[in-house]
Amino acid sequence: MPSPKSFLVIQTAFIGDVILATALVEKLKEKFPEASIDFLLRKGNEDLLKNHPFIRSVIVWVKKKAKIRNLLAVLKAVRATRYDCVINVHRFASSGLITGFSSSKLKIGFDKNPLSFLLDVKVKHRIGNSLHEVDRNQLLIKELTDEKSGKPKLYPSVSDFEKVNAMHPDFKKYVCIAPASVWFTKQFPKEKWIELIDELDSGVILLGAASDHELCEFIKANTKLQKIINLSGKLSFLESAALMKGAVMNYVNDSAPMHMASALNAPVTAIYCSTVPAFGFGPLSDQSLVIETKEALQCRPCGLHGFKACPEGHFKCAYSIEINDLKKGISNS
Repeated sequence: MPSPKSFLVIQTAFIGDVILATALVEKLKEKFPEASIDFLLRKGNEDLLKNHPFIRSVIVWVKKKAKIRNLLAVLKAVRATRYDCVINVHRFASSGLITGFSSSKLKIGFDKNPLSFLLDVKVKHRIGNSLHEVDRNQLLIKELTDEKSGKPKLYPSVSDFEKVNAMHPDFKKYVCIAPASVWFTKQFPKEKWIELIDELDSGVILLGAASDHELCEFIKANTKLQKIINLSGKLSFLESAALMKGAVMNYVNDSAPMHMASALNAPVTAIYCSTVPAFGFGPLSDQSLVIETKEALQCRPCGLHGFKACPEGHFKCAYSIEINDLKKGISNS
């Protein structure tokens, strides 16, 4: 077929998944600079792609209310656009339905999608082989571009940087800490965060969603450090990313803030408790450090996404991590 002139990238999973999928947008624009690229995602994640210079339009699927009706509305809109190529990064039936009935000339996705039989190109999907997620996703467009992956990227505006720079006027240098995770076993314990902060001599800014405010307030109230600000729930995605860009170090769990750091090439120290980097979701920043327990635990990793509680009851994968190891990244910056 002739070179595609219009693309739709579909990733309706979570924040980190969308950020990592932007690597495909970067690569497609590099190879097809005149092509139009749209992106389909779930409601709540659309602000991630605000200001993106390579994305023509963001299609938002409202999944939490009238899910089926809204799915059909999205499918109708996609079919009407008649994309030359639809690339489905998501591996569930809903996105398979949109892709399969998109009226696109070329439909690409992973073989794990239950509706993959509707695709023109099916790519084998494997987790656990140390292949990074951006490299897994690149396999979807390898035949259209090449084997070299792009890098995920977000685009905070000038006003985003100006706003966050005004929020820490007394900090000559600062560290960002995103202490929360949806999964308990992926979250470094609050006592350990406090122990780390007590060892730091720079300002500290706590980041997270509004739901993380209580955790961040607990950490702030129990540390000896005076120069600490809790901004959880007060910033947009891109404002948070802009703040992370200016930090001397960003401390994160195996969660979305790690991928934000990667998308800004910001320095990052990623803490892995129950999960492991071999799953393919490690940091991509030039200055990045992965911290794990030094203990050989037979129970680790206990799952791809983590659990609401430690299955063994001891959570040694987190509590055995040494604070001195966490300080290595900042000492080299």
